[in-house]
Amino acid sequence: MQPGALILFLALWSAPLLAQDAAVDEALSEVDGVAQPSNTTPNQPEAHTVDEANLARETAAMPPDPALQLLGKRIEAGTRTRLFWRSGATFLGDSMQVPVNVVHGARPGPVLCLTGAIHGDELNGVEVIRRVLGSLDPEDLVGTVIGVPIVNMAGFSRGSRYLPDRRDLNRFFPGNANGSSASRIARDFFDLVVSHCDALVDFHTGSFDRANLPQVRGDLRLPSVVDLTRRFGATAVLHTPSASGMLRRAATDVGISAVTFELGAPVRLEPAEIEHGVAAIETLMNNMGMTQRVRQWREPQPIFYESRWVRVARPGMLFSDVRLGDRVRQGQRLGRVVNPLNDESSELVSPVRGRVIGMALNQVVLPGYAAFHVGEEATEAKVVRDAELEPAPVEEAERMDEGEPAVNTEGSTEQVEEYSPENDNDQPE
Repeated sequence: MQPGALILFLALWSAPLLAQDAAVDEALSEVDGVAQPSNTTPNQPEAHTVDEANLARETAAMPPDPALQLLGKRIEAGTRTRLFWRSGATFLGDSMQVPVNVVHGARPGPVLCLTGAIHGDELNGVEVIRRVLGSLDPEDLVGTVIGVPIVNMAGFSRGSRYLPDRRDLNRFFPGNANGSSASRIARDFFDLVVSHCDALVDFHTGSFDRANLPQVRGDLRLPSVVDLTRRFGATAVLHTPSASGMLRRAATDVGISAVTFELGAPVRLEPAEIEHGVAAIETLMNNMGMTQRVRQWREPQPIFYESRWVRVARPGMLFSDVRLGDRVRQGQRLGRVVNPLNDESSELVSPVRGRVIGMALNQVVLPGYAAFHVGEEATEAKVVRDAELEPAPVEEAERMDEGEPAVNTEGSTEQVEEYSPENDNDQPE
């Protein structure tokens, strides 16, 4: 073979290999979509550089982390979990673990908090919260539901309304980290749990052998609270300003829409009241855009009430003529008090036409005891208008429970409210 032919043959034979090597070099010169310098082509343009300004803008436009941070834990979107809040301490130095159940929805939305058994002998709310959270599917939920069925675990375990030191926890919020035991517990719970809420429903029952018709209580001078009360469906609504120390007052003071939900009587589980509470919370969540459920109340709307207390004038044994929820006429006898020592009898009559929304169970009573709570039905506009005209509430207006004033710790700077017998407007929560 001639030398020239040999050179031509070698050139033709090596050309495909050189082209393949160039393609491989070109592929390897690109990492994560950014061209890298290549030595195979002297005239290749310079590599692109990262545009830091654009990257900053894109990062700022990214949605926030959908995970929820609560009690030192990270809760991913679309999941449910049970955390534990450490409440106070026993005499052995052990902290009590209080379950905090969280359903964190797959899509962002409001954070609704449900609290029960701040008074340890009030049971209906405990079961309402258990049922509501158990029925939620985090994949379908918009927002987050935080449920604490038993806030006062120490009282609940003893069947007592109070903490072991006989203090009423619902008179110490938002609390004081350097105050009494009750005040420290309140501060810790408020900071670690309540501060995460957009809206809060605090469940209660009547106290000391009293029962309440299912009713939502809130300060209707606050537009956010009025808006929240509208979303409960067929539930009675009462305008009741709360005093310093109560959970819903502390919550509204920091911008959280908060109400109290009264359901029945203490120291018992009442199926009808529990069913009402579950239906009301399901309706609330639907109206907040958190769920889409068939089971909800569309009509009637909440019924707003102004209310009067009927108190005992003479001591004796109380016998009721009416039942909770009955409609009554002005002047109608609600019950009578019979003195077993001298056989004297006195009647209790309704001062207005309305409905029995709270009442004492039959028992021995003393003068001044609140026996019946009669609600006068009114329009929302009237109740809200009257509420706006009220003077600012006096701190002792909403009292400690009758017969059980709180005891302050020596040296503590916290203020404790005492029972005010002049208050005829509301039952303690």
